[in-house]
Amino acid sequence: MKFTPHDYQKTAIKKVLSTPRVGLFLDMGLGKTVITLTAINELMYYNFEINKVLIIAPLRVAESTWSEECSKWEHLKHIKINKVLGSEETRHKALYNKADIYIINRENVPWLAKEIAGGLAWDFDMVVIDELSSFKSPKSQRFKALKKYISRCKRVVGLTGTPAPNGMMDLWSQIYLLDGGQRLGKTITAYRERFFVPNERNATTIFNYKPKPQSEKHINALLSDICMSMQAEDWLKLPQRINFIQNVKFSSSERKQYELFERQSYMEFLEGEVSANSAGVLTNKLLQYCNGAVYTENKTYIEVNQSKIKLLEDMIDVSAGQPVLCFYTFQFDCERICKKFRYAVKLENENHIKMWNDGNIALLLVHPQSAGHGLNLQQGGHIIVWFGLPWSLELYQQANARLYRQGQKNNVLIHHLIVENTVDEKVYKSLQCKSNVQGELLEALKQKYQT
Repeated sequence: MKFTPHDYQKTAIKKVLSTPRVGLFLDMGLGKTVITLTAINELMYYNFEINKVLIIAPLRVAESTWSEECSKWEHLKHIKINKVLGSEETRHKALYNKADIYIINRENVPWLAKEIAGGLAWDFDMVVIDELSSFKSPKSQRFKALKKYISRCKRVVGLTGTPAPNGMMDLWSQIYLLDGGQRLGKTITAYRERFFVPNERNATTIFNYKPKPQSEKHINALLSDICMSMQAEDWLKLPQRINFIQNVKFSSSERKQYELFERQSYMEFLEGEVSANSAGVLTNKLLQYCNGAVYTENKTYIEVNQSKIKLLEDMIDVSAGQPVLCFYTFQFDCERICKKFRYAVKLENENHIKMWNDGNIALLLVHPQSAGHGLNLQQGGHIIVWFGLPWSLELYQQANARLYRQGQKNNVLIHHLIVENTVDEKVYKSLQCKSNVQGELLEALKQKYQT
C-alpha cells in the first residue's frame, strides 16, 4: 500500500525528525507505528544520520505489529528487522545478525544490559520505546537497565497514549529516559519534593502524593519542547463509544454472604500491617468475590456465586449472534467462562487474532494485560463486555482501544458487569474519574465497620 499521511501524521513525523529526544503522546489509533517507521526510514536512508535502531515493545507488539507495518507500506518494505525474542540462543542469533531494526520485548531489556556489560558493543544510534508508560516505575529492573545505556544514543523516541495513567508522578522516569533528568530532575525524590505534597497517609506511612497548586501547568510547560500530545477525537471521525453499566444483583442470601466476607476480610486487613500493598490485596479479594469465586491459599479457587456468569449469558443472547470481546480479571474468570460457553476462545496467539478479525470467533476472552497494546481487533466486532475491571486506568483505556480505533465502522458498545453496592462500583468510578480507589474503599469500610 502507498502511505499518504494525514496532516497530523505529517506533523508528528516532522516532530521526530526535528527533535532528537522526543515523546509522542499519541492517542490509540493515530498510527504511531507507521509515523515512527517513516521517520526512521528518512533518518536512515535519506539523511544518513542513523544506522541501527533498537525498538523496545510489549511482547505481542514486538512479535508482529512493527514487522507487519513494514510489510504493509510500500515505502518501508526494504527495512530489515530482526526480532530479539524467544530463547536465549535465538535472541543471540538475532542480535548478532545484521539488520536495520532490532526489536526486543521490554522484559528482556535487563538481559540485553547484561550482554552489553559482558562485552557486546552498544552501537544503537536510536532507541524507540513503544509504550513508554511501561517504564513509569523507577524501581523496575527494565528502567534501571535501560537508564545505563540510553544516553549513548543520538536519538530516542518514547511512544504512549497514556503517559500518566495514575497521575503526574508517573512521568518522572519516562521523561528521564528522554532527557537524562534535565527537565524534571535527576532523581524521583527531587521531582516529588519540587512538585508534590503528601496526600493519604497514616502515622508512619505516606500512601500517595498529590500535585502542588500549578504543578501540572508547570510540568507541562517544561515538557512542551520535547513532547507532543494528540487525541484521536481531535483528528479522527470515529463512531460513537457508548458505555453501559449492567447491574449485577445479588440475591438476599448472596448479599449476606458478601457482607460477611467483606467484614471478615476488612478485619483481617486491620490485624495485619496496614500498607498500600495490603490495601490492594484486600480490594482484590473483594473483586474476586464479586466476580463469583475466591482463591484459596493453595492457589485453587472456590466458586461463591454465578451472578456475573448468568448476566454474561444474557448479554450474549442480547447481542444476537454478534461477536463479543470479553475482558476478564482473574484466571478463574476465564476458566469458568470457558466451562459455561464451550465455544469461547482465549486469546493466545496470532491465529486467534486473525480468526477474530475474520469473524470466526463468537466470544473472545482476553486479559487486558496481555492485549492492552498494539493489537488491531476492530475488524472483528464492536461489542466489549468487562466481566471484571482492572486497577489500571492505562490497561482499561488501552484494552477498549482494541475496538474503538481507526478502522472501526460501528458504534462501540462497552458493557461493564457491576455488582451493586460493592467494590465493583468503586473501581468503575475510579477508572472514570482517576480517583484513588484504595483510599476510598478503606474510608468506606472504616465508616461501615468501625463506627
